Amino acid sequence: MQDQMQDQNEYLYFLRRAFDGMLDVLEELGDDLANTRPPLPGANSVYAIAYHCAAVADYWTGHVIAGREVDRDRASEFTATGHGKDLHRHVDALFERLRADLAQAIPTSSPRNTPPADFEGPDRPLSVRGVQLHVLEELAQHHGQIQITRDLLKQGASS
Repeated sequence: MQDQMQDQNEYLYFLRRAFDGMLDVLEELGDDLANTRPPLPGANSVYAIAYHCAAVADYWTGHVIAGREVDRDRASEFTATGHGKDLHRHVDALFERLRADLAQAIPTSSPRNTPPADFEGPDRPLSVRGVQLHVLEELAQHHGQIQITRDLLKQGASS
């Protein structure tokens, strides 16, 4: 049990690093620029990407792993707008839920729920550990996307 708790703390540490990097970019850009979509087809704002990541972590960890009811509207995540400080508070509250969700999770067991087929994700059944890796994969990809989006927005703002 001690090893399992240490594994979960280590996992949450890396999730938090990804979120802190995203939230730092939101702060750096300020609310106006963070809610701006770069001039590329299908591009999303930094805020929307970070908001989507919070929904990803909440859904896949809370609902899929822990069996907690999570109301998610995936399509609306990509049009979300708001204030960086509010999203920071939302992420802080999310981490309290994630700690509770993972407290009793056994990495090698099956998750409590299966995601709907229309949610993008792995194309095979996963263990709890596999779901956790999927969440980390998503956050890492989107953290990089946020950094590139920041660079594009800052370049456009200085032109």
